[in-house]
Amino acid sequence: MASIKQVQVTFDCADPERVARFWREVLGHDVPPPPEGFASWDDFDRAVSPGHRGPAFAAIEPSGGGPRLFFQRVPEGKVVKNRLHLDVRVGTGLVGEERLATLEAECARLMALGAVRVRLLTADDDNESCLVMQDVEGNEFCLD
Repeated sequence: MASIKQVQVTFDCADPERVARFWREVLGHDVPPPPEGFASWDDFDRAVSPGHRGPAFAAIEPSGGGPRLFFQRVPEGKVVKNRLHLDVRVGTGLVGEERLATLEAECARLMALGAVRVRLLTADDDNESCLVMQDVEGNEFCLD
């Protein structure tokens, strides 16, 4: 039986470069190195057929841990709520007003990058507060 070596999270999008740039900035991720034999991604793009140039971008955690994020162009637009979303964990271990202040500060930073604030889910008996947001193409994510 094969063992899982890596996990990649793939985003379908209209503008992969724009969405990849957004998520790299949000998470502090890097551009992965180009494929072996190419000095840059531009060199790689020039080597593929014109119809396949620049259709995808990626983001990797600088330490090499965590899943790789992959952004691929698709012809159809987003029409319904995501069935899977990322939780950006900025308030881990914080509660009450301290947590809300941290979430609001990160929300302001992400809105400056093009994110949209959707709604605040306030704390209840089971969960701490979180903010529902959308990325630059309307994909939902949570500040948690």
